[in-house]
Amino acid sequence: MSDTPFGFGLPPEEPEDGDEGKEKDQQSGGGQGPANPFGFGGLPGAGGFGGPGADNPLAAMFGSLNPTDLGAAFQQLGQMLSYEGGPVNWEMAKQIARQTVAQGAPDGTKDASVGPAERRTVEEAVRLADLWLDDVTSLPSGAASAVAWSRAEWVEATLPAWQELVDPVAERVGAAMGDVLPEEMQAMAGPLIGMMRSMGGAMFGTQIGQAVGVLAGEVVGSTDIGLPLGPARKAALLPANVESFGKDLGVPQEEVRLYLALREAAHQRLFAHVPWLRSHLFGAVDGYARGIKVDTAKLEDVVGQFDPQNPEQLQDALQQGMFQPEDTPEQKAALARLETALALVEGWVDAVVHAAAKPRLSSADALRETLRRRRATGGPAEQTFATLIGLELRPRRLRDASRLWASLTDARGVDGRDALWHHPDMLPTATDLDDPDGFVHREQLDFSELDKMLGEAAGGSHRKPDLREKDDEAGGDDAQ
Repeated sequence: MSDTPFGFGLPPEEPEDGDEGKEKDQQSGGGQGPANPFGFGGLPGAGGFGGPGADNPLAAMFGSLNPTDLGAAFQQLGQMLSYEGGPVNWEMAKQIARQTVAQGAPDGTKDASVGPAERRTVEEAVRLADLWLDDVTSLPSGAASAVAWSRAEWVEATLPAWQELVDPVAERVGAAMGDVLPEEMQAMAGPLIGMMRSMGGAMFGTQIGQAVGVLAGEVVGSTDIGLPLGPARKAALLPANVESFGKDLGVPQEEVRLYLALREAAHQRLFAHVPWLRSHLFGAVDGYARGIKVDTAKLEDVVGQFDPQNPEQLQDALQQGMFQPEDTPEQKAALARLETALALVEGWVDAVVHAAAKPRLSSADALRETLRRRRATGGPAEQTFATLIGLELRPRRLRDASRLWASLTDARGVDGRDALWHHPDMLPTATDLDDPDGFVHREQLDFSELDKMLGEAAGGSHRKPDLREKDDEAGGDDAQ
């Protein structure tokens, strides 16, 4: 579990005045001190995200303003109080993410529009990657197009997926907070509750926008965290981030780009031609959110003793784990299901990409190990997601899953290995990762006849497509 569940903490920022600023930050207890639970330090005009005044929402907004920023701050406040949407103010999230991207990545590089030459380079890399993958998997190409994105374009393209992932958690936390007040008090405090909901949506939006904006400076494609964040059947690479990723590896940039294109194209094949996989992964996150339980007794106690003249009191309570979720059986089951599915996805991609790259790229082994370590040690993608919803997306058993898929290839061939994606009940379980040889040589159940019988019983109007059908025959997968 993350130490900052539900997105109530901001990642530390480098001070603008270099080493001198670091010393001041350490002396004042900032930087690595307690995180701002609602992320109000990230408001524009407040000295940067988590900057001066971050411990006090109003001070963060107005404490360091100069006259030219005053109008922007009041406009921001108006947006916060007028918001009437869902649990997260996604318009604010997008605005702050774009502002964060404009400030530049942690390595100092700035975002820039992608030129025609870079777009052609990415298209060629994905096209070649798909040709190589044809030799090592029975799943046909899943990328109807290949695109090169700037960081700002990545933010725009992935926000719908972030909304689907984060909304259930934000809604559950917001509902738990609303349940604290008795019904008669809720009726009396209607306008106040409405304002609090608007502020809550802004708090989540501020936090999520900051995190997604930082992540945009580090991801190399649309599937870095093992989930399909971009539009379906669209392979994407970020040329600026691909260049930064390979900068200190001592590997030719062309090989780095091609290897990352192989991974992106392999993910696209899996998500395009295993129609149940996306809903299986996102459903596990939703199941995790439904299991969240907030300590309402502690919340009631804090609200009852809250002194409006001492806002730090509420912040202290938040930092002491008021929203720390309990390990319910539902959460444990959802978390185990998600971790195993992520390991299987990443393990399959790792095995397939290595089989395609090893005979062709001299740097295949080095790039494979670099990416494995990046995923296993919890890269920026996992840290961001853990900050947003308190859930880690680390495929802890990536190496075990990769070995199992490689063993399946040796024992059953490419077709036999990929046929396991036909039905979720045919996939290896967490127990099978402990005993890969036992799974590889076990007689597998064939669900094709059962699916056929169920389809006929339901009217027989839709048949389940063969995973090995080509693109023109697999187009109906998305519709189903």
